[in-house]
Amino acid sequence: MTTSNTGTGAVDPEVRQELERLRDSIDNIDAAVVHMLAERFKATQQVGRLKAVHQLPPADPAREARQIERLRRLAESAKLDPAFAEKFLNFIIAEVIRHHERIAEDTNGN
Repeated sequence: MTTSNTGTGAVDPEVRQELERLRDSIDNIDAAVVHMLAERFKATQQVGRLKAVHQLPPADPAREARQIERLRRLAESAKLDPAFAEKFLNFIIAEVIRHHERIAEDTNGN
C-alpha cells in the first residue's frame, strides 16, 4: 500500500476512501460543535440580560470553578485531556463574560 503525506504521490484508493470517510465524519462533528456552541451562547446571552437587569456582576467565579471541575471530570470519563477541556472552557467563559459586560453596559448605560 502506497501512502503520501505530501499529497503529490499516488495513494491507494482504499486509503483515499477511508481518509475521505474520516474527514467527512470530522466535518460533521465540527458542524455539530458549532451549532452546540451557538445554542450555548444563546442561553448565556439570556443569562447576561437577566444579570444586567438585576445588576448582578458579569462574572461568577464560584460557578466558573464548579463548571471547570465538572468539565474536567467529564473529559476524563470521555478520555479527553482534562487540561485541554479546561483551556477550552476558560476560553468560552472569557467570551461569555465579555458578552455579559457588553450587555450590562448597553442595559445600564455605563
